[in-house]
Amino acid sequence: MARLSTRLTERLGIAHPILSAPMALAGGGALAAAVTQAGGLGLVGGGYGDSRWLAAQAQAAGNARTGCGFITWSLARQPHLLGEALARRPAALMLSFGDPRPFAAEIAAAEVPLICQCQSLADVRVALEAGAAIIVAQGGEAGGHGHRRATFPFVPEVADLLARESPETLLLAAGGVGDGRGLAAALALGADGVLVGTRFWASREALVHARHHQAALDATGDQTVRSSVPDIARRLAWPAPFDIRTADNAFIARWRGREDDLRAVIAVESAAYAAAFAAGDPEEAAVIFGEAAGLVHDIPPAGELVERMVAEAVACLQSAAARIVD
Repeated sequence: MARLSTRLTERLGIAHPILSAPMALAGGGALAAAVTQAGGLGLVGGGYGDSRWLAAQAQAAGNARTGCGFITWSLARQPHLLGEALARRPAALMLSFGDPRPFAAEIAAAEVPLICQCQSLADVRVALEAGAAIIVAQGGEAGGHGHRRATFPFVPEVADLLARESPETLLLAAGGVGDGRGLAAALALGADGVLVGTRFWASREALVHARHHQAALDATGDQTVRSSVPDIARRLAWPAPFDIRTADNAFIARWRGREDDLRAVIAVESAAYAAAFAAGDPEEAAVIFGEAAGLVHDIPPAGELVERMVAEAVACLQSAAARIVD
């Protein structure tokens, strides 16, 4: 199988410049291990912080070399989780959605590469102050939480900033990368690799209900929406400016624009939401995927997805090179 060698593969000692996103609840140890075993690097989603869950997922990953990621503002409420994660010697530690600087010294002391997911140029500068080894430029096309920048212009703008101010810092593209074409495009835009969420969410190893997987198979990229409704229903106090991209289903349609009404009946609605999510109801709970759902046509093993993505990217890049006329 062909390989794509980049600064990322050299720095992390991996075969392919592909990382799986540390998706809260969905990105467990089995998924992370499968991505790593296929030559990428899998990241376990630390999410909102659950010590027992993280220990169980570390066990599920077995001996595979994996990383871990946290929602930064939530980690600040239970910072002991960082020490627990670092004690497992992760291949990398990713922080998203908040100021990484309070945690930077502890991560550096553990000699673990810090990955910072960023949604704006201001975020990038804060991440550089924190000593991030890798920046993730996340476009708003991504599933789950994010902001408003689009991947295609945001990635090269961040690449230019890093080239000027921190050339040793690596760059990953995220948001809408669902196949090898996205990987090839990311490399052409100046990234060293990609962070992939939705496409690995739609894999056999992901901790996702089968009915939610079916919803992704039935969807196109048009059928997603950004809102704060799922966070209100889950009683999660997400800070501005972040909201969440999900499938545009009956639950979202009922409450979008009526957020205050939802808050007024939250005691009842949060319980109903939790029950619907546990049952995998694709209409009455958030189905968390991004615009790349339009590229999801099957639910294969994650390792197969890595292999496909690399083969497609190599073919794209070779085809593009063959079209160059001197």
